[in-house]
Amino acid sequence: MATANAGQQKMGPVIFSSTLGTAIEWYDFFLYGTMATLVFPKVFFPKSDVFVGTLLALFTFLVGFIARPFGGALFGHLGDRIGRKSTLIATLMLMGVATFIIGILPGYATWGVAAALILTLLRLCQGLGVGGEWGGSVLLALEYGHKSNRGFWASWPQMGVPIGLILSTVIVSIVTAATGSNFLVWGWRIPFLLSAILIAVGLYVRLRILETPLFAAVKNQKREASAPIIDAFRHSTPEILLSAGARFVEQAPFYLFTVFVITYGVEKIGMSRALVLNSITIGAVVELFTIPLFGYLSDRVGRRIWYLIGAVLMAIFAFPYFLLMNTGSVVLFSLAVILSLCVFHAWVYGPQAALIAERFGTRSRYSGASLGYQLAAPFAGGLAPIIAVLLLNGKTSLTALGLNGVTIGFGTGSWQAVSIYMIILAVISFLSVLGLKELTHADISSTEAYTVTGADEPAVLAATD
Repeated sequence: MATANAGQQKMGPVIFSSTLGTAIEWYDFFLYGTMATLVFPKVFFPKSDVFVGTLLALFTFLVGFIARPFGGALFGHLGDRIGRKSTLIATLMLMGVATFIIGILPGYATWGVAAALILTLLRLCQGLGVGGEWGGSVLLALEYGHKSNRGFWASWPQMGVPIGLILSTVIVSIVTAATGSNFLVWGWRIPFLLSAILIAVGLYVRLRILETPLFAAVKNQKREASAPIIDAFRHSTPEILLSAGARFVEQAPFYLFTVFVITYGVEKIGMSRALVLNSITIGAVVELFTIPLFGYLSDRVGRRIWYLIGAVLMAIFAFPYFLLMNTGSVVLFSLAVILSLCVFHAWVYGPQAALIAERFGTRSRYSGASLGYQLAAPFAGGLAPIIAVLLLNGKTSLTALGLNGVTIGFGTGSWQAVSIYMIILAVISFLSVLGLKELTHADISSTEAYTVTGADEPAVLAATD
């Protein structure tokens, strides 16, 4: 009992460090997403019309997602070579510096096209940082708490997403109210500049954390992989690709629920921007409790079956989500936004970290998990708000992009097309997870193989190093 209590006490600072770091990184990342719909079309793309300006801003948003697999590969290699702790410090620094510079970057009126190009470059740096952050933060929790309830422990860094979302939306709302008409002039810069304080706190905490015991054992034995990315692909290519497919049901809907919904709620439904942002914030607050709850339940039920159920629920929710918002009722609109995050997104996002990371051996786990997680980013994340805008506006949107005569699903576009898009995403993930083995009770302490302790699959599953 004393040993168990000591283990629980050790997890406290580890969980705090990993969750705080991801929260800061996602604050920076989501802040850009919010500004991409509210500010950047006017500040950095003022020569375009409203629709094209929004699309251009969202395309710079997409750049961050394109960079994430490269960040996962780069920092995954470093994390498997030099350690999780040092790599996490580097990702936090990269994200912080890029975000701070965005806060002082002159707009189109001062620097012209150069301002938009530099903004895109800084978004690229943000994407690289987030691409490397997730794997390290999850492994920090997973490899400390790998012996039991690792779905629960690994779900804590996942809470960095709603925390970052809450911070970004709350701070933007406060700054908007405080600066009033000056928000588009200089007020929007304040949330980016505040990132410097958060980064300083995050670095202080991370510098005090020791290396994970599983990787420390590899390091002490001098058994680090010379080419961890190659090792991950050599032993686990199907797991990497299927893990990427599993993310479609979570990542794309999340950006529909938090980025696209701002445009849809304000411009199509006529809701106030404050109402939309407040609804997102409430949903994210409740998700702080449902993410670890669903991670814990996945330890009891089994992550694979839990995730499969979540994919089905997301598909079922696709049409009711828009039907509730389209009523024009403030209460039903808010209910749809809140449920989308705290139930349907959290259902799969809570156990997702353990579902992906437990598939790889310690020597290449940072690389394998990061690639499995981040390869979906450009397709399921960055493109989601853009695809949704195109589906919603149909032929008009496509013509604006130069694709004359091309229609999507419903001719001039409709919300039903976006719902069908969500269902297709859920089907992709459902089929992907069907191809994954159940590893909820696998022993991941060995760098050589995972042995399932349950009666169903007692054999060694796969050599990993």
